[in-house]
Amino acid sequence: MSEVQPSVAHMKRPKFVGCKDSVPSVHGRPNNNLNNKIRLSNHQRNLSLDFRSMGILLPPVAQVTSSSGTHLTLHHRNRSLDSALQRIPEVDVTPSPECETVTSMLAGDQLQADPSKTAQRDELASLGSDDSGILCGSDSGSSDSNATRESSVEYLSNERRQSRESLDSDAGGEAAVETDVADDDSERSSDASKGFGMLRLLESKVFDVSMAMHYLFKSKEPGVQSYIANKMFSFDNHEVDFYLPQLVCMYIQMHDVAEVIHPYLIHRCRQSIDFSLKCAWLLDAYSSDASLPSKKKPLGIKLRNLILSDELRPKDQRTPTITLNDKLTVPAKKSHQRSQSDASALIVGMRRSSSAGNNRLCLGDLTSGRAFDNGCTCFESCRGVVNDLRGKKTECTCSAPRLAPELEFMKALISIGKLLSSIPTKESKTTRLVAELTNLNLNLPARVWLPLSTRPHHIVRIPPQVGAVLNSKDKAPYIVYVEVVEIDDLHTSIVTSKIMPTLRHTKSEENLGGGDTTSLSAFSMCGGLCDDNDPDWSQEDDEISQQYTQLKKHVDRDTLSQMSQESSDSREPPMWIAAGEIRRRLSDSIHEEKNKQFTHDPQDPSAAVLKEPWHDKERRIRESSPYGHLSTWNLLSVIVKCGDDLRQELMASQLLQMFQKIWEKEHVPLWVHPYRILCLSNDSGLIEPILNTVSLHQVKKHRQLSLLQYFIQEHGPPTSEAFLTAQKNFVQSCAAYCLFCYLIQVKDRHNGNILLKSDGHLIHIDFGFILSMSPKNLGFETSPFKLTAEFVEVMGGDQSDMFEYFKILILQGLVAARKHMDMIIPLVEIMRSGSQLPCFKSGAATVQNLKNRFHMSMTEEQLQLEVNRMVEVSIHSLSTKLYDGFQYFTNGIL
Repeated sequence: MSEVQPSVAHMKRPKFVGCKDSVPSVHGRPNNNLNNKIRLSNHQRNLSLDFRSMGILLPPVAQVTSSSGTHLTLHHRNRSLDSALQRIPEVDVTPSPECETVTSMLAGDQLQADPSKTAQRDELASLGSDDSGILCGSDSGSSDSNATRESSVEYLSNERRQSRESLDSDAGGEAAVETDVADDDSERSSDASKGFGMLRLLESKVFDVSMAMHYLFKSKEPGVQSYIANKMFSFDNHEVDFYLPQLVCMYIQMHDVAEVIHPYLIHRCRQSIDFSLKCAWLLDAYSSDASLPSKKKPLGIKLRNLILSDELRPKDQRTPTITLNDKLTVPAKKSHQRSQSDASALIVGMRRSSSAGNNRLCLGDLTSGRAFDNGCTCFESCRGVVNDLRGKKTECTCSAPRLAPELEFMKALISIGKLLSSIPTKESKTTRLVAELTNLNLNLPARVWLPLSTRPHHIVRIPPQVGAVLNSKDKAPYIVYVEVVEIDDLHTSIVTSKIMPTLRHTKSEENLGGGDTTSLSAFSMCGGLCDDNDPDWSQEDDEISQQYTQLKKHVDRDTLSQMSQESSDSREPPMWIAAGEIRRRLSDSIHEEKNKQFTHDPQDPSAAVLKEPWHDKERRIRESSPYGHLSTWNLLSVIVKCGDDLRQELMASQLLQMFQKIWEKEHVPLWVHPYRILCLSNDSGLIEPILNTVSLHQVKKHRQLSLLQYFIQEHGPPTSEAFLTAQKNFVQSCAAYCLFCYLIQVKDRHNGNILLKSDGHLIHIDFGFILSMSPKNLGFETSPFKLTAEFVEVMGGDQSDMFEYFKILILQGLVAARKHMDMIIPLVEIMRSGSQLPCFKSGAATVQNLKNRFHMSMTEEQLQLEVNRMVEVSIHSLSTKLYDGFQYFTNGIL
């Protein structure tokens, strides 16, 4: 036998095969020195590619002598790349820089296991790498690239055989090696074609994020997992963020996947503060289900601690040395200020200078007025203001904690929810909520934001009187409306100056009269310099400012006198209207407006708040806000929940978004309204409210009308265009949610969890009971979905065209959903792995039952009959009536 060459590319290892005319060498060359009757009875596996180069001596083994007297040493099978290298043709496979990313990531795990390959990997890494860990290089010729690509695909195809060989080796003992050359070549050809097919799929345009998640979860081959993890860098961040819960679950439960996606998560955390916090919150929420086989911290906890330590900053942000220019640009003394031509810059710089001497951090202390201030002055300094005016980016040079303000803000919201849950009555809860929000406002504006929003912003104010406590028997979820100012960047944009709603901080007369909204009055500029605790400003001054406001209001004419003045000034003859007619019109308009609003109910304070149209609420809050004159002002809302596990709702929201995407892709006119959910822990989180909606329970309680009567009151007679439009919206949304509730088995469908939008759409919320669980496991709801007689009445009855349209929509939606079932199932499978959520209590049967509900074996004719059957069963379901009665007697839900 020839000596083992030091070159990996030209290494030859003979393979002995019994019952053949010759024993082929590594590359298929015949060896005529051996007898065709030779059989090898035992073998050993190498620990590396060349033991002698490492100074390792193998134990003595038996030798086989052929008829010609040639002594053969038995074949030693290696533990790493030997089995793959034996099948690589004798060609130059030196990696080209163009394909170096693929080959280095595919063979990364094997190189780590083999110390003799450390130098080789260091040589590859010397070409350079970015923050993600992807090797980079210059362009190269196509011949070297093709050679490397073929070797990478050969490795992919050989990994499956290599894993089988390792199992044989680990079993121990001696085994006879009897293989056939023709069979081996056939198997190698088949696996090579599979490898090429997988690589073509990974490089194709149809390979999207959903397929990446599927193969990342299903594939057990390190090479495939590494390639997919590398490809994630090329996907859009927004598309990957949708699957962040799945990535976090795989990171916690699957060690091999965690290793390959770790560079991507680190890269994204360095890029975005918002992503860092969302990732840390999800890691904390899902790590509670992770098993603890050893005393070591789980990978999820380690990554969470790394993120919260605030060490994952952009690499270009280094702690600088203090220079003379830096000292001059930072306003540390009151005696020297750099002048600014812009008024807003002057206010910001002077306001910050007054508090520059007090550098003590008060993070979390709501009584200090600086509970969300991390002490950073880089962006509010003169240099930061000038850079902002010039459109340049300012980097933080003081190493202030970036994540702490937002963490403290979320902690304050959660603590309010926990406090409210201990208060007995809803009226007392509402009073306490107003007090807590008022205290929270003392620390705003600040560099904090709502993570549910997709547009960057800073929170400037939370109107205390607008918040409300929602209906809940045991918990105390509440809704707040948040005034924000939209910005360019969460971390580097300047925080808006604090403006008090008094004379010294009010808008100028031009702003009050509808003039230029960008200018500030002299009072506002003066107020920016004054401290809130200034003894020279007394309560009497505040009263004067209020009298000034009232005096300004008296100057304005009322509407009738204004109309009279305008009519007298015009040349057209005035149109006289009888006083009785005016009173009648005013009475009708007031009565109509009152009918559209809910009266305040101490037992249901949220009803009147939610019923108010969003544009009216937004206009009313903006007019009364000291920040309403800002051009980037906006109003957002959020529901804060404490004591509830929102992880199941998060998965249901993902599934709802996926169904929406499928139906839009297949042009099925089904309508759903997914809403965003953020899990802060395994028992708290944030929910995006659905605007301009009220629950069916609130409709019945405050109006005491049937659903059809309510539609007529809101949208007009059944033959009017407004009613017909609302009816169509109702049918399209009702069909969509009926199908969704059937496929995902959504339970707890009482009238408090079904909303009605102002345009007629029906919306289901609260997906806390899905798949294989129901409230208290009572099993009341046995119908496929909730479809009451009231719903059918709004559609026009069971003989109407809209009712037939309703059934057609369910059929079309089910056909489209089962066509793209592979986009739905992986979401549930990944979340089920290692999870202790109640919806997965049935284990693998949960996923199998979900697949069965798609009815993949049915034809469309059979599917239509099945849809008709489900509709009839749901309409006449006794369990639906029983559950509604149960909710009425236990929780008072109508």
